[in-house]
Amino acid sequence: MTNTLKLPQCEIIYPAQVWREFLLVAGGRRPDEKFFLELSRGRKIFAVDKGIEICRDLNILPEILIGDFDSAESSAVNWAIKNKIQIERHPVDKDLTDTQLALSLVEKSYSLLPTPSSLLPLPSSLILTGIFGGRFDHLFSNVFTCAAEKVATCLVDEQELIFFVRGGESFTVKFFVRPMALSLLPITEICEGVTLKNVHWELENATLRQNFPNAVSNRVEAETIKISAAKGTLAVYFRF
Repeated sequence: MTNTLKLPQCEIIYPAQVWREFLLVAGGRRPDEKFFLELSRGRKIFAVDKGIEICRDLNILPEILIGDFDSAESSAVNWAIKNKIQIERHPVDKDLTDTQLALSLVEKSYSLLPTPSSLLPLPSSLILTGIFGGRFDHLFSNVFTCAAEKVATCLVDEQELIFFVRGGESFTVKFFVRPMALSLLPITEICEGVTLKNVHWELENATLRQNFPNAVSNRVEAETIKISAAKGTLAVYFRF
């Protein structure tokens, strides 16, 4: 078990131990192939619609393919069928997005995993790639959906990264590649007791408001930063 989420450009030290890591690859901006190979290593993979294409191209077999397949190449879906990948097909006309359906499926999956008696509820983490780029409404939906998850969750590719700090949590981020910019984006109306260290503009017990998100375009000035929040939910954004 570990409380460190290792990504190609950094590692995020979480406040709780992680038992199982799930990787969802969606159909937004396609991650760099070398990046995806490293990101997918040793993780349980769920392909979401068009995300099956990079899995096919790199011959990485996801455990499940889910979506309405309105954007995935038919040849990629056929590849999944040929390789006996479990498929959950949904109608185009539906209430939930493909990513929301996949997250719901992941929740069911990790709730069914055997749990050590000392670890209740089962601690897991969610990593989503193929999320950035494309339509803002899709990104908006994905960010707020992921912020509501009860487990450690991040959205990442080689260019951008978002993870969430919830009230009472404290995180350390160690960089292998230093980001060009760091921004703090309140997901809840108010985030209180925000502390941020080892950046150009440090914060100490600050209050950030959703309707005035001014803590943007900060500069990281060390190989390691620390961030915490007392109340609210905060999205931590990096641009690489």
